[in-house]
Amino acid sequence: MPSYSIGQAAGLLGVSPETVRRWADAGRLPVGRTPDGSRSVDGATLAAFAKARAGAPQPPAGTGTATSVRNSFVGIVTAVRLDEVAAQVEIQSGPHRVVSVVTRESVEELGIAVGVSVTARVKSTEVYVDLP
Repeated sequence: MPSYSIGQAAGLLGVSPETVRRWADAGRLPVGRTPDGSRSVDGATLAAFAKARAGAPQPPAGTGTATSVRNSFVGIVTAVRLDEVAAQVEIQSGPHRVVSVVTRESVEELGIAVGVSVTARVKSTEVYVDLP
């Protein structure tokens, strides 16, 4: 069973190591100790914590829209590249960079531009999982 250092857990949760330490000190995230005395988090415990922390998927604030898409990334548009028919939209959602290719017409109709807050929704038939 893998275990993670406080820093590694923080990276996976998208928070600072200090936040993970506070959660551990408050008893919200159970941690153990390595033989050298460092704190570590069991992989299964970290996975359950991450899932519970994420909660149920919520519609974007103010939309009231229900959706079957479970992979939603709320973020800010950092780049838009337009050509005659298509557009490439880059979104920064926390530590995640999401790039989407959509029609130019969609970008113009929705008013998508750098600095606009958007939600990227991903529904795909193929998902690749890599191990480091």
